[in-house]
Amino acid sequence: MAERLTSSPASPLQRRHQNLRRDWLLLSVFLLSLVYWLSGPGQLDRINGLIQDTSSWLHQRPASPDIVIVAIDDDSVDTIGRWPWRRALHAALLERIALGKPRAIGLDVVFSEEDQDYPGDDLLLQQAIQQSSKVVLPVTRSGQGQAMPPLQSFSRTAAALGHTQLPVDDDGVVRRFFTQEGDASQQWWHMALSLHCMGETGRACTNPTLAAAASPTQTGSGWYRQNAQVITFGSAASDRQQHSPFVTYSYIDVLRGDIPPATFRGKYVLIGATAAGLGEKFTAPLGMDARLVSNVEMLGHILSGVLQGTHLEPATPTLDRLLNLLPVLLGLLALAWVGPSGGLIACLGLAVWSLLVAGLAPRWAQVQTAPAAALLGLALAYPLWSWLRLRAAARFLAMELHDLQGQGLPVATSTAFTRDVLDQRIAAVEQASRQLRALHHFVSESLRQLPSATFVCDANGSLLLANAAAHVYAQSLGVVLQPGEDVIALLSNLRSSGDDDSRHASALLTRDALQHKQLPKHVEGKDAQGRHLMLLAQAFETAATSGWLITLVDISDLRSAQAQRDQAMQFISHDIRAPIGSIITLLEMQRSLPDASASTDLLPRIENYAHASLQLADDFVHLARAQQQSYRQEALDLSLLADQAVSDCWTQARQHKVNLQFSLPETEAMVQGDPGLLQRAITNLLTNAIKYGQADNANTTAVVECSIVQQDSCWGFAVRDHGPGMDAESLARLSRPFERLEQHQRMSGVGLGLAFVRTVATRHNGQLKIISAPGEGSTLTLLIPKA
Repeated sequence: MAERLTSSPASPLQRRHQNLRRDWLLLSVFLLSLVYWLSGPGQLDRINGLIQDTSSWLHQRPASPDIVIVAIDDDSVDTIGRWPWRRALHAALLERIALGKPRAIGLDVVFSEEDQDYPGDDLLLQQAIQQSSKVVLPVTRSGQGQAMPPLQSFSRTAAALGHTQLPVDDDGVVRRFFTQEGDASQQWWHMALSLHCMGETGRACTNPTLAAAASPTQTGSGWYRQNAQVITFGSAASDRQQHSPFVTYSYIDVLRGDIPPATFRGKYVLIGATAAGLGEKFTAPLGMDARLVSNVEMLGHILSGVLQGTHLEPATPTLDRLLNLLPVLLGLLALAWVGPSGGLIACLGLAVWSLLVAGLAPRWAQVQTAPAAALLGLALAYPLWSWLRLRAAARFLAMELHDLQGQGLPVATSTAFTRDVLDQRIAAVEQASRQLRALHHFVSESLRQLPSATFVCDANGSLLLANAAAHVYAQSLGVVLQPGEDVIALLSNLRSSGDDDSRHASALLTRDALQHKQLPKHVEGKDAQGRHLMLLAQAFETAATSGWLITLVDISDLRSAQAQRDQAMQFISHDIRAPIGSIITLLEMQRSLPDASASTDLLPRIENYAHASLQLADDFVHLARAQQQSYRQEALDLSLLADQAVSDCWTQARQHKVNLQFSLPETEAMVQGDPGLLQRAITNLLTNAIKYGQADNANTTAVVECSIVQQDSCWGFAVRDHGPGMDAESLARLSRPFERLEQHQRMSGVGLGLAFVRTVATRHNGQLKIISAPGEGSTLTLLIPKA
């Protein structure tokens, strides 16, 4: 039965831990697999786009100041007329801009068909493009997915061509561009890259090719895209409050000559439509917001990023999966290791870390990551793990209830429809816990209130528990008990009481005996304070730990009583038998030698011996009563009690030729006490002084002085004799029961009188003070607290 009680509570807990480990592994496999799949290309694009757009301000830089936009805006349309305009105007514009010697000119206007109304304008524009030698024209894509380059005449004279296609994400926002696009036969650089090559080298970029190693993306109809780049949108300078971050001039202002050509010196000039209803408009994520951006401004942002080298590379699928799996794995480990609160804080911290990586990786490594899968995994980890723990807790509570019921502990169950199964089990376990706590409290209080010092320690002697008496005992040794205290060192002064020499006595408690379970169940010893102690030891072993229950029972009073009894028997056997034996001897002598004249001598002797025996018996009875009986407490005048005692002892004093000197004080000496016991104690002091204060010469009268004294908060009765006095060793033995000094061996008595006085003084919270010196007599003072 004992084995079942120690092993069964650990079994459900062990099963619970095993089930939790299994559930954690299953949850980890599920979440990591889900995150791995969601980290792939094309997954959670909208959420990733939202995160990337929100964090773009962390790595956003001012737009390049080398870019100037000549906008075909609403003012120009209102002035010149509705679109399309004559190409001669474009030629004139190019000529004016060319005078400023810009680095490159991007004319973002489609010229895929000849001008039927003004055929000569095509020639003027061709000549202007050729004379400038820095104009880049766009290549567009038809609705059927075919490339639409400019007219052949324009293509030959243009410095370079470039595509202007921008992919739109599922949420309608443009975030990327492809450096190369085209069909299988012809690839074009993006127009921004063509402008950059023209501005840096003065010639077009090397013709791109469709590289199979670059894994081109086919969009259908034979159109291919290569090398995606994430656009880093430029921000406006702090001193520029206009909508666009680029310096923008109106088309009509440049054409009129309001803008000097020198303005365009060393600049990249982009010409395109910004007016309402003209050209394409794209939704671009600019900082914390999104707005419609014209195609020419998009071209400016892409060119700005190319010039500053700030465009981002999308993270590879492998890197994305690694950055998403790592925080989810750490979150799962935190949930398993640091508990619910720590796990929640860890999951929140890892989510913040994932967002910081997503926000700072573009600035540090020019890589754009997709953290949505990690955030989703961390968001699912805590509630799923909490659900699994809740389910495991419900199962554990059910097993514990079953086990408690199997052990006979009454467990209440609730059938209320308003409470689920978990609530019912929690309520039942709560009731069982209250009963167990009450039982534990009872056992703990019982242990704490044990009158004997009790220590619970492990096999190495390290203290686990101690009751109040143990703390008191340790304090008497000058030690404050703390958990983990070495009980062996604490009780090192407890030695065997069989050897009188404590230095050579063996220690009762040793570490070797504890560890090898060789400590006797009970053994008697003596500590450094001279207390007799019985050491009781009992080994125990539980599932949690093993150790010893050590109890110290103070048997000093018992041993003192035994010693006093032995001493009393020794004295009584001698002093009681002595007068009785003398009486019997006298009677036998009278019977064997009858002599009438001897009767006058015999009877007084027999009477003296009988009185001595009776006095001895009375002293025993009075001492026993003084030690055991309840005292009366009443206010009384100590001086009146002393006066009565002096009167009672006057006859005895006269017989022993002792003169008692006492006079009543003028003030009352009020005390609280038992009048009968106090008067007898005073009488004992007087008779003791009369007996031991007699003069050596029988013809000389001795003097015993009595007085009422006041010391601090006590009244006292002092008796001074002029007898032989006592030395220090005799004073230490005086007033012990059955102790007689060598100088008093000739007198009757066994030392019970002063023992009675000391007992009465102690029980009245007073004391008996003795002052004596050899040849100077003795002064005995009974002190009682004032009333």
